[in-house]
Amino acid sequence: MLINKYISETGHFSRRETTRRIAAGRITINGRVCVKGDTVAPGDIVLMDGEEIPERNPEDVYIVLNKPVGITCTAAEQVEGNIIQFVNYPSRIFAVGRLDKASEGLILLTNNGDIVNKMMRSEHHHEKEYVVTVDKPVTDAFLQSMSQGVEILNVVTKPCEVYRQDENVFRIILTQGLNLQIRRMCKALGYRVLKLERIRIMNISLDERLKRGEWRHLEKQELGLLMSQLDLDQDQDEAGDE
Repeated sequence: MLINKYISETGHFSRRETTRRIAAGRITINGRVCVKGDTVAPGDIVLMDGEEIPERNPEDVYIVLNKPVGITCTAAEQVEGNIIQFVNYPSRIFAVGRLDKASEGLILLTNNGDIVNKMMRSEHHHEKEYVVTVDKPVTDAFLQSMSQGVEILNVVTKPCEVYRQDENVFRIILTQGLNLQIRRMCKALGYRVLKLERIRIMNISLDERLKRGEWRHLEKQELGLLMSQLDLDQDQDEAGDE
């Protein structure tokens, strides 16, 4: 098993975080500093910072947080206002993706590192929906430009669904996640974002039951639908590899 997958399945670190720690020389296999692409076999001794990695938590944890503005989506303990300290869950969890410090709304947290990789793969086109308030009236031309794609970060964003909700408010459904994408798109068109709230990730939505700053566990039905979609993604990937 690849070292990244092995460690992610302990539930303590995502594959991306594991890659960072490998690059930093913090992981060893049988006393040898491992490198990207190394594999782990039964009986191998894997250490991080010279210590054994605890076994996977007995149960997977899936949390929905209604993130307030000012909370940073990082597990770094030195960052004031980091999301892990804010939630203060009794066992190790980490965020699935990011929601920038100035934004608010739905974000998922889990101890299942493997699900992070599945949800973040851009080729699966998982939907994320936002409500955005800007500094001037939303015009038809603005909506059309946003939906067709805007050049930011030397690329043109993928076509997306955009709807006017109020004079200065619109909804947007993205299937990609470029850094500060919505804010950069708006800026490129001469608008400034005043408020940005994520209200949905795939089949999981915020509702009035979850106040800002509160969190809850995913309900059984929500988790079932989510896993069904991720399993379908995996089946399609494997079919494409044949």
